[in-house]
Amino acid sequence: MRKWNAALSMGIVVLFFVHAVTGGFQLMGIMPGGSPLLSALSWILAALLLLHAAVGVKLTADTIRACKKSGVLYFKGNKLFWARRVSGFAIFMFMLFHVALFLGKNEGAYRLKDFGGVQLAMQLFLVASVAVHVITNVKPMLIALGIRSLKEYAGDILLILSVLLIFTGLAFFIYYLRWNAV
Repeated sequence: MRKWNAALSMGIVVLFFVHAVTGGFQLMGIMPGGSPLLSALSWILAALLLLHAAVGVKLTADTIRACKKSGVLYFKGNKLFWARRVSGFAIFMFMLFHVALFLGKNEGAYRLKDFGGVQLAMQLFLVASVAVHVITNVKPMLIALGIRSLKEYAGDILLILSVLLIFTGLAFFIYYLRWNAV
């Protein structure tokens, strides 16, 4: 199941990159919104994220059960394990807010009632949660996919992710300025 979840994660990463780049350009006003293809890809991404979350919950429950049977206190001394779980849960919570915020359409373009400081903070927390989750999970994902040379790929993935997350955070900030500077 871990290999299947790793393959699912790679699909999520690819769709996330597409979603983040196109959404960032839309937020900055560079690209028009309302594309049916991009909307479909966003919903596919959401479905994959929910599936990934369900698999993660099952694997976490299995791990906790195995630790209880062996008498190991898994809660203490394994901060990385819990950072992965907590950041995944944070993504889920902030993703719900993200979907609710950008769900409404008016004449083919996404329109919000308001994009103030709270909305900006929630989107930046989403970006930060994604950063923590991906950074803490790159190595296990590559191992599950059978990639042995971790240094060669992990650095590239982290560099691309860093640039993408900075771009996304800036796009949300520019969108905030566009809403509040008028």
